[in-house]
Amino acid sequence: MELLEQPLAGAEFVALDTETNGLGGELCELTEVGAVLVGGGELHETFDSLVRTERPLSRGIQRFTGISQGMVDGAPPPEEILPDVARLLEGRVLVAHSASFDRRVLRQAFERVGIDWPDPPVLCTVQLARKFAPLARRRGLAPLAEGLGIEVHEVHRALPDALTCARVFCALFPRLCAHAATIADALDMLRSRRRARKTEPGERIPPSERPDLSTLPDDPGVYVFRDDRGRPLYVGKSVSLRSRARAHFCAPAGWTERAEIVDYRPTNSELGALVLENRLIKEWQPAGNRKLKRTDRHVFLRCRLDIPYPVLEVAGVPAGGHAVNVGPLGSKALATELADQLTSLYRLRHCGRKLHVREHPSAYGQMGRCVSPCLGDLDPNAYRRQLDRALALFDGPEPGGRLLEEIDRRIEEASAERRYERAAALLRRRGRIAWVLERLEGVLRATHAAPRLLLARHPVKERFDAFWIVRGRLVDWGPLPGHSELVDRTGAALARIHGSKREPVPAAEVDELRIVWGWLADNEPPELPLDPAPAPGRLRDFVAAAA
Repeated sequence: MELLEQPLAGAEFVALDTETNGLGGELCELTEVGAVLVGGGELHETFDSLVRTERPLSRGIQRFTGISQGMVDGAPPPEEILPDVARLLEGRVLVAHSASFDRRVLRQAFERVGIDWPDPPVLCTVQLARKFAPLARRRGLAPLAEGLGIEVHEVHRALPDALTCARVFCALFPRLCAHAATIADALDMLRSRRRARKTEPGERIPPSERPDLSTLPDDPGVYVFRDDRGRPLYVGKSVSLRSRARAHFCAPAGWTERAEIVDYRPTNSELGALVLENRLIKEWQPAGNRKLKRTDRHVFLRCRLDIPYPVLEVAGVPAGGHAVNVGPLGSKALATELADQLTSLYRLRHCGRKLHVREHPSAYGQMGRCVSPCLGDLDPNAYRRQLDRALALFDGPEPGGRLLEEIDRRIEEASAERRYERAAALLRRRGRIAWVLERLEGVLRATHAAPRLLLARHPVKERFDAFWIVRGRLVDWGPLPGHSELVDRTGAALARIHGSKREPVPAAEVDELRIVWGWLADNEPPELPLDPAPAPGRLRDFVAAAA
């Protein structure tokens, strides 16, 4: 007798729950699985296990689930756990709360390690509650269980949630049996009537028809799927190339059917893989990769110094020639507000580059917010000193902090002179500027950061990638070289500092800047300041300490 034709009352069920790393899509990884065998409306044996992951867990998901990085690092890999799960599901019905999520997580985990998904029939306790407990308005697992008189002692761990799910199922099971004779009848009855049932993604591509993935190493790096003519179809990155590439065949995405070849470029670190993937996608623009974030929305706060009374302006490209550029900044509106605030604070010109001589001060001049060079009696050198004070705020590692410190100084002066209305106005302005800088500081701080050499380590091996960062830009990177080459490449990177002009970060490099500084925010790699330039012996000691 086929499983779907079995009488519902005599069938066996597996109430199951999964915990994940909290990421979506293809980045989602199984961290824990718990299951309870249910038969005859009673609970029987249990199964649970932590599962090792490729990517490190975020602090947020560790707090949410209570599963720490050390716990998953010491757990068995998924290829050891999932065969036991498959045997447990064989010939039984899978029961889960919000079952589509757990089914998707499990299926993706099976496909990633190359194990056939058993594809059991699935019953969802949320659907059961809608049908047989309509007065239970809150259908989260714990509130639903408490509404049915079931005590809940622990949540957000796989086995406790699986036990709660099993008890909820047993509470609703008699009502289900009263309305459905077989497993197939139960599935048909619980199918949503409000919308058509979603179809499954494309059929799984059998391993025999996939590209040969056996040559991929168990190292960080970038893998490239190509068609029969060698053209790139998709570029991806992983801390474990061998296992990550398999996941793309869980649900064909339009390019997987044409993939004939896979090659790779290894790196020594996750950061190296992130940078290399970004650069290859930009260079090749494969059809399978999602469109990168647009960079044309970034702007620059700039000041051309080739006129007697320069002005601050916002534009989509940095100014050439004799000019100062700040940016790139991610919002034109916020950059414009920052320029306006600086112009008012330092009483600079609000008008355009062409200066029209006036007989009377402009409205800004009458309010004391402009030194009124348009009257024709202001020394250009005096104006330039004001401008230099404004631009000097961005000539250091903490541009936003220096601006706020300047406003704090002015507030103290106004208070000491008992000009309390002036102090209150400055305090309001400080709050607004702090809000603007908070939203711009990511790229702004990275652009003005001190030069440094950092080492990113291989997840498990004693190997490193070296990264030279100067004025926010990644000017050089690659496998950590020998000592003499390290000294030479550090000197070449430092040559960027001693140029006569600060080069703005091109808009096309903004996403790479975000990748590097986003990774640094989540990790604490060994860093060596490069200003002043370290002696060769200091470089040797730095590498030895990191290793």
